[in-house]
Amino acid sequence: MGRVGVLLLNLGGPEQPSDVRPFLYNLFSDPEIIRLPFSWLQKPLAWVIATSRAKRSQENYKEIGGGSPLRRITEEQAHALAENLRAKGNDAQVYIGMRYWHPFTEEAVDRIKADDISDLVILPLYPQFSISTSGSSFRLLEDLWTQDEALKQINYTVIPSWYDRPGYVQAMAHLLAQELDQCENPHEAVIFFSAHGVPVSYVEEAGDPYQQEIEGCVDAILKTLQRPNDHVLAYQSRVGPVEWLQPYTEDMLQELGNQGVKEIVVVPISFISEHIETLQEIDIEYREVAEEAGIQNFRRVPALNTNPEFIDDLANMVIEARQQTPIHFSEVMRPQNNVKLYPQERWEWGLTNAAERWNGRLAMIGFLALMLELFSGHGPLHSLGLL
Repeated sequence: MGRVGVLLLNLGGPEQPSDVRPFLYNLFSDPEIIRLPFSWLQKPLAWVIATSRAKRSQENYKEIGGGSPLRRITEEQAHALAENLRAKGNDAQVYIGMRYWHPFTEEAVDRIKADDISDLVILPLYPQFSISTSGSSFRLLEDLWTQDEALKQINYTVIPSWYDRPGYVQAMAHLLAQELDQCENPHEAVIFFSAHGVPVSYVEEAGDPYQQEIEGCVDAILKTLQRPNDHVLAYQSRVGPVEWLQPYTEDMLQELGNQGVKEIVVVPISFISEHIETLQEIDIEYREVAEEAGIQNFRRVPALNTNPEFIDDLANMVIEARQQTPIHFSEVMRPQNNVKLYPQERWEWGLTNAAERWNGRLAMIGFLALMLELFSGHGPLHSLGLL
């Protein structure tokens, strides 16, 4: 038997203030994060966004210690997973591949090749599939596999998503129950599921199953929890002028406050590790919004991190994946659901729906080009003396 490996996929995060700007540049350079009709616009736009957002993002990271704990926590998860697999009689080397910061996915793949891994399980640390998370990493890996003959010799299988896994759902329900039991009125506190948002176009135009899987995950947790509490689902972390999945977390908090709700328990439904969006966005920003809206008791379910029940289920996923028919990158994009990675569409002339969408996108690009010129002080409008 050959050597077995497990590749854990995650976003990555800046570990010190100087990392923030290049991290943001890497993030917004990904066409699955911001979709543009012309690839040559991607990097200039990423530079504008990264430069304009860097200072504020650095301030946010300072509020949680100066950098993201995501790499440390993911390494702890990898170590715990390897130990759990070993206890089950499955010796495997566990690797970490981050999409936008060290250790990059490409670095992990180089290590996998150097270690002569013959069988590989690719496991994204995102419970729900989205084009912008798991899909982006799968697209990158597919490109690497296509270009490298050595990788083609590795027998691999992909776990697309696992939002409805019994072990994962049970672990989430247990943590939620613990937080509810610490409330002043455990059966009256509103359960507030907050998920990372995606643009509406991803769901409606590209067939992204993310929203469906988020809703399925919420239903599964509530069925396991078996409590009478009211619940809501909202989406956080939107960026830019386009429409994202709604309701937005801050709007829903204000609405609950207006309804007289005094006690909520927030569940970070799409995050399995503590990072900027739990420690700063939820714990600091949204807590302030809730308090201003009149919500007096704001509690949050902790991320799973190395929760033993969760790690045990990850190990079972890996073992089951090796026993089943392999799933390859081409199958992960779920052609039966018409999930499309970038680029999605061809240019269309005339009064078509696609043309209308492109008109809106081009208008946004024109605005961003103007902002780039204003920010840099160089460009055609400056040359003509118009700015």
